[in-house]
Amino acid sequence: MSRQPQAVPAPQRQAKRYAYYHDLSIVYEGTSLDVPVRAPDISCDGMFINTAQRFPEGAVLCIRFRLRRTDQVITARGEVRYCLPGVGVGVEFIGLSEDAQRAILEESGGNRDDWY
Repeated sequence: MSRQPQAVPAPQRQAKRYAYYHDLSIVYEGTSLDVPVRAPDISCDGMFINTAQRFPEGAVLCIRFRLRRTDQVITARGEVRYCLPGVGVGVEFIGLSEDAQRAILEESGGNRDDWY
């Protein structure tokens, strides 16, 4: 009798998310790996990135994206907090500047209650 793989639940989010940006690219730090990604969601604390690529917890990614409304480019480093194989990774920003945090918040209209 074969055992069915158990789904691993994603950790409870601590911050609401916002999904209004584009031109996302990531680089696995220390490699030249080109990682195909799809539009994720974002908060001032981190983001979920849809990708079939597996990353170990603790992996550091270099992340770049453009906010749609303000057209501001955000660059950040992010640490993988969890991986859902075949679905994507939850990433926590490392040392995101106050300017970038403010820009992400302003992009949502300055009201965190509008985030999901």
